[in-house]
Formats: sequence, C-alpha cells, structure tokens
Amino acid sequence: QVQLVESGGGLVQAGNSLRLSCAASGRTFGSIAMGWFRQAPGKDREFVGSINWNGVDTYYTDSVQGRFAISRDNAKTTVYLHMEHLKPEDTAIYYCAGSRRAFTAQPPYEVTDFGSWGQGTQVTVSA
Repeated sequence: QVQLVESGGGLVQAGNSLRLSCAASGRTFGSIAMGWFRQAPGKDREFVGSINWNGVDTYYTDSVQGRFAISRDNAKTTVYLHMEHLKPEDTAIYYCAGSRRAFTAQPPYEVTDFGSWGQGTQVTVSA
C-alpha cells in the first residue's frame, strides 16, 4: 500500500481552473494505477478518473471528460488532477486513491478497486 496526501483544494469561481496534487510514499507507487474520487455533502463517493502505472492510459467519468485530466510524475511520486472550466456541481471533497488491481481493458473505477486513500481536499466552486 501507499500513503497518500492531497493538496491544492480551495475556493474558485466557476469557469476557472485548479490543480490538485497527491503526494505518495511507499515503494509500490510507480507500479500501481491511481485514481481520483470526489464526495459532495449527502452523496456517495463518486469516481472521477484513473491513470495507469506509467501515465499513458487514463479513464474518466462522463461528467468531467474533456474538462479534467489526470497525470503523474513517478519520479516525484505524485499524481495530479488538472481541473478546468469548473462548475458549482464540481464542489466536493476530492480524494486520491491507489488501485488494488491493474489498469486493464476495464480500468479501475469502483471504490472497491482501490485500497489506499488520502484524507481528501475540499474544492468549492462558486457560481
């Protein structure tokens, strides 16, 4: 498992951009798929996107496709979530997570696919 710490959240106006970072520690980071989730008040934790071990392949939920992008820097053991054209409905606590399984033809996207979680970072988008 890896230990994960998110940062970069904050208050932003709709239409603007924000980049979240997730710093990882642990020897396995460079070999595992990573993901981002979010959870709005009163709602279930929602998949945002995932990235394979070397950053070549990514997968996103429809609501963020074309606006959000995940990248990773294995040398820095960090994964990023670049968010553009933010909307008020993007307001949530954002979590990064380490996958239990490989990024295959069916990428990891369910909560149960992930075994390591950060503490989350709040993103608030004002109208």
